[in-house]
This record gives sequence, C-alpha cells and structure tokens, in this order.
Amino acid sequence: MGNKQALIGKAEAEFYKTYNRFPVVFDHGEGVYLYDTEGQEYLDFGAGIAVMGLGYNDPEFNGALKAQVDKLLHTSNLFYNEPAVEAGEKLLKASDMDRVFFTNSGTEAIEGALKIAKKYAYNKDGAHDHEIIAMNHSFHGRSLGALSVTGNDHYQEPFKPLIPGIKFADFNDLDSVKALVNPKTCAIIMETVQGEGGIYPATEEFLKGVKALCDEHDILLILDEIQCGMGRTGTMFAWQKYGVKPDVMTVAKALGNGVPVGAFLASGKAATAMGPGDHGTTYGGNPFVTAAASKVLDIFEERNLTDHVKEVGEYLEQKLVELTDQYPAVTSRRGIGLIQGLEFSIPVSSIVSQALLEQNLVLISAGTNVIRFVPPLVIGKKDVDEMIKRLKALLDQQS
Repeated sequence: MGNKQALIGKAEAEFYKTYNRFPVVFDHGEGVYLYDTEGQEYLDFGAGIAVMGLGYNDPEFNGALKAQVDKLLHTSNLFYNEPAVEAGEKLLKASDMDRVFFTNSGTEAIEGALKIAKKYAYNKDGAHDHEIIAMNHSFHGRSLGALSVTGNDHYQEPFKPLIPGIKFADFNDLDSVKALVNPKTCAIIMETVQGEGGIYPATEEFLKGVKALCDEHDILLILDEIQCGMGRTGTMFAWQKYGVKPDVMTVAKALGNGVPVGAFLASGKAATAMGPGDHGTTYGGNPFVTAAASKVLDIFEERNLTDHVKEVGEYLEQKLVELTDQYPAVTSRRGIGLIQGLEFSIPVSSIVSQALLEQNLVLISAGTNVIRFVPPLVIGKKDVDEMIKRLKALLDQQS
C-alpha cells in the first residue's frame, strides 16, 4: 500500500472529510526537511503548524522517547510519575507560573483555562452568569468551549448556540475592551500574537492596558501562547517580551515537538481556583508525553534556542521586508521572531499550493490573504535564503 495514489485514495475513502489535503504523502523528516514516499525533499516553513520546534529526527529528543517507551507509557492521574513532575518543574521555571495541568492538546488547555476563570468567579459570588471577553479574529480551537471564544463567525455558525456570556472586543483596541467590562466579567482571553487571524502581535500599550483592567476589576487575564509560545518570538513565551504576566496561560504545539501534549498554567489567585474533582483527563500528563516535554525544555535551555530565534528571526524579517518592497502584490509584513506573516492583495491559496507542488516548499496560510511563516526554530540563515529563493520564483510568475 506504499503507492502514493493508492494511499491518498484509501485516506479519502476512510477519513471523515473535514480537511482538503494537499496531494503529498510525507514519509520521514531530517532537520528542516521533509521527504515524501517518492523520495522528494521539501523545505519546511510550516513545522506542522508551529509544532516541530526542534525540527525532524533530533537524536537527543528521539533518544528520550525511545528510553521512555521501554519504561512506562501510561498509568493515569490516580498515581504520580517522574517525567510529569520533571516536566512540570521545568515548565513552571520557564514561565514563572505557580501551577500546571498537562493536557492532550492546545484546545483542551483552553478548556481548562476557561474553567479556571469560571470557577474563580463562582468561588467569589456563587453566580452562574459570568461573562468572558474574547477578541475578534482570534482562534483558540475547535471544541465547543474553545470555539465559543474564537472570534470568527465562519467557524462558529454551524455549531450555535455556543457557550453564553462571551463578548468580543477588537484586538489592540483598549477602548473596545473597556466598553465591555462589567461586574459579570470574569476573564479576558487573547492570543499574545494572533495567529490564524493574520499574525498580529499585541501592542505593548494594549497588553499592559488590558492587564491593568484585569487587576482593577479582579478579572483573570488568560493568554493563549499555544502557537506563539515556546521560544517562537525570541523569548520563551511571547508575553515575556512585554513584561505582562497572565493569571492563566495555555501552551501546546512545540511543547511536545510532535508528541500530543499541552498544558494550562496558573499564577497567584488563579492557582488555587480549582480543587479535586473540578477537572480531569485520562491521558494528559502521562509518562510518555511528559518525557517528551521534559526533553524539549532541556534542549531549549542547553542550545539557547531563544537567542538563536532572535538572530534568525531578525534575518527572516529583513528578507520578508525586502519582498514587500519588491512585489506589488505583497502589501505588508507582520510578526515577531519566527512567527511572521506576509499579507497579499490577492488570495494566497494558489501560492501556497504552487510552493508545495512546484518548489517543494512547505508554507501555510493565515486567513485568505496571509502566508504564515512558522518554521522549525532550528532553521539557519541559509534556510531562509533558500526559502526566499523558492518563493521569489513563484512571485515572479505572478507578476
């Protein structure tokens, strides 16, 4: 069943049709390159949607997984396990938060964060009508809870009614947030850098203003760092650039470097909001996934990856700015470090598709007219140059 078309045909017959996949079957990876079943090599600037921070086939990371496979995969949260304790300690140290709960995904981390906010407010007044302020054009996941705080009508419409009491403000517009705050507000949730919405970093004025609002009204600030965290902006978490510490933070994607693991973390007053019985998970925090997270956190520190991201991120930014000056169809560049976006005056779906099929370059979009650059954090300047060369070849065709 190794034939490419046979594999694709079987997948189309077997899988629930919620994705329009590209006609490529990836088989293995090495560093920042992927290889398909026909042996073709692809330069990867998508990293499995910002997941493969360490790239592919990292020997040190692989070794940690192989060692844990031979020891213990799962016991449930009825018992303690050493990898989870180690990963928790390292993640709390990196984030300066107080408590952590390991999940299976970023979406589940969002669910836990929302429950902290509701329980914190309930502990204060016993009411059930608390409200949460989220942001327009945000993306937090596809479960009903995460979808309720995702500011995109297209994603929400078929699944209404969603969780009540959610109001939407405009990202980077502090007045729009202030207008929604009232005595029922229990939390404000946002991505520190909006990803799916088009790669929009929060402004310092906005983030600090929202934090001040939260402190003034005893509201929890939830920062979604699922995509922009884990070193991608040049600091371990994007909020550390601003000096604005959240009450609750979510993390996933690069935390496991391909192994499904996420977490929500709480600090200060939010750290004691939930008690025994308030939340749970069967697989979350098992020895295998937390061994992966623990090794990822070790490698980040040992290799000083955040400084590497700062250096290569500045170079990528410079090269993307040059593209905006060179091609009329490219209207702007946004981003921090190795989460960058190029906005076009035209839809980018055909460019993304041609990049893959004609230039063996993996790119992903953010919305209809933005190309998102979220490569493995281990890329070098030569990889940036090669990506620019391949992208230019496509843009020259468009001109």
